[in-house]
Amino acid sequence: METIDAYVARVLPTLEPRADRPRGDVGQLRALLEAQVQSRHLDFAARWLQGQGRGYYTIGSAGHEGNAAIGLLSRVSDPALLHYRSGGLYAARSARAGRDDGVRAVLLSLVSARSDPMSGGRHKVFGHPALSIIPQTSTIASHLPRAVGLALGLGFARRLGRHTAWPDDAVVICSFGDASANHSTAVGALNASAYLAHRGLPCPVLFVCEDNRIGISTASPAGWPGAMLSALPGVTYRAADGDDPVGLLDQTQAALDEVRSTRRPGVLHLSTVRFLGHAGSDAEIAYRTQRQIEADYEQDPIVATAQALVDAGALTGAEALALYERTRSRVMDEAAAVLAEPQLESRAAVVAPLAVPQVASEPGRAADGPRRTLGQAINATLAELLEEHPETLVFGEDVGVKGGVYGVTRGLRKQFGGLRVFDTLLDEQTVLGTALGTALAGFVPIPEIQYLAYLHNAEDQLRGEAASLAFFSNEQYRNGMVVRIAGLAYQRGFGGHFHNDNSVAVLRDVPGLVLAVPSHPADAPGLLRACHELARQGRVCVYLEPIARYHSRDLHQDGDGLWTAPPEAERVIAPGELGVHGEGRDAVLLTFGNGTYLSLRAAETLRRQGVEVTVVDLRWLAPLPEAGIVRACEGFEHVVVVDETRHSGGVGEGIVSALVAAGHPGRITRVASADSYIPLGPAAETVLLGEDEIVAAVLHR
Repeated sequence: METIDAYVARVLPTLEPRADRPRGDVGQLRALLEAQVQSRHLDFAARWLQGQGRGYYTIGSAGHEGNAAIGLLSRVSDPALLHYRSGGLYAARSARAGRDDGVRAVLLSLVSARSDPMSGGRHKVFGHPALSIIPQTSTIASHLPRAVGLALGLGFARRLGRHTAWPDDAVVICSFGDASANHSTAVGALNASAYLAHRGLPCPVLFVCEDNRIGISTASPAGWPGAMLSALPGVTYRAADGDDPVGLLDQTQAALDEVRSTRRPGVLHLSTVRFLGHAGSDAEIAYRTQRQIEADYEQDPIVATAQALVDAGALTGAEALALYERTRSRVMDEAAAVLAEPQLESRAAVVAPLAVPQVASEPGRAADGPRRTLGQAINATLAELLEEHPETLVFGEDVGVKGGVYGVTRGLRKQFGGLRVFDTLLDEQTVLGTALGTALAGFVPIPEIQYLAYLHNAEDQLRGEAASLAFFSNEQYRNGMVVRIAGLAYQRGFGGHFHNDNSVAVLRDVPGLVLAVPSHPADAPGLLRACHELARQGRVCVYLEPIARYHSRDLHQDGDGLWTAPPEAERVIAPGELGVHGEGRDAVLLTFGNGTYLSLRAAETLRRQGVEVTVVDLRWLAPLPEAGIVRACEGFEHVVVVDETRHSGGVGEGIVSALVAAGHPGRITRVASADSYIPLGPAAETVLLGEDEIVAAVLHR
């Protein structure tokens, strides 16, 4: 079977002018062709590099090069989040920016070179700060919620008079494939953009669906992507063919102009073909016939653009071939040159972007007012952060008008306005996508996930998008945020699994994510302020709030007020700083969240039996403060790990492992909740860790 490379080389010199054809702008067509040819030869180079044992990524853009029109006609200052087949767009924007390193930048990424200007050798991405291209490693359109959030953030910034990295009239470019358009993340983001348009809120994002009619080996039903994308209410839809360069340029310019002027979302549905299979390892002939594959050659965008230039009398077929071969030589010379580029060689170098910055502990100062519950302390601290930091936003489901399901954000919208404290769609992917995008726009978002169990609908927005951005951009892009999550168990009279989720394993397994759990109202402000400061430095933090303790006031008996605290301003509790309660030496109890409450109650029961213990509140669960844990247990013959999460995959596993690895000489006991969903009503107590189990563990029963 003839290869696409051989086909193009054979057909180009045969091109002749055709009569009565629409004439496009010759300068634009030539720039389009140059970007398309550059992208195509980079795809060939990727496979050559793989053959040399130095190339590590072969998903290409061949057949999709019509996307170069977006790179050519959009502004360099328009932020772009690109599909992995948007190589033509990248090449065109790089050329438009006047850069001469576009070829080398892509090749350095392909060989995982340390000098890769975007990821520093960590992944093949299309990205560059000088080009306003934010790197994406998404393969399932998980970057679409961020694109919507960024467009919304640009609108907020304009209305709040805040500066961003982009002009006031910037358009967010977001490209993705037709198969990915079916993913729930994409559907949710497209729905969110339509919702914002319906409400009249600025959301200047242009979605570019690069439709090659197949996802790996599964064909998209004829007409389905267009039917779905054209039905979004309030979102302007335009279609363009990648093999009609004149029409493509016209439609692209119209789409960009409309989004830019109206500040409303739009869709550009770009018809493409896919050459070279899905990736280098994909044997396309296993699921497509030779006739089907070769039929696509007739829609080659490179040949189509060259033909348009020949029609305009600006190029001959022979000159088109000469351009094609000159570009091949230039790309391959550069490919040979990057073979010797050094790569990352140490664990420390690879993980450097994931390091948690230093945040110093700060003593608080007494403030006027009555003693506060946990919920009240969080509410007051949010108000202080909103007052002190105009870039801070608070949002989520029911956080605005209602003030939160548990009243934790009550009064904030009235005090700071609906642009800074607002309700979102009931969609966790959209909530986190809004945070991802507004963070890029220079805000410090504090989104709320209403219940811990609801996070699982959207956890990839943290794992695959939020926490990975600094890693895959070598810290050149960051999206700091504090995600408030109401979670953990022990609610009485209300609950069941979805409102009493005690699993945090997914949050402890995300590289670079910081997880704090406030147990007592005295600690809540200091932990929240530390998370906010980390977010200002670009880190992704989760602040997991124990629902059952929001309104608790007493610890041992009614009226003791021991689960309240006086107002305290400006306190900061640094990551890794533990909370220590008591001085007993018979045992040390390591715990967090509701476990702190239960352990202090158990400590009182033990005291009445002549056993004195120390309770240590970990406060920080990721990164787990292992060194602090080991120090806190020094000199204790018995360590009891009190873990309210599930026995399997629970936090206690990491605590015990840290102590064992450090060679702790004493006895280590762990008590935890059962490996079970949490049932509704009194039956919940049968699977949740109880005080009696803690007492029994200390007494060796």
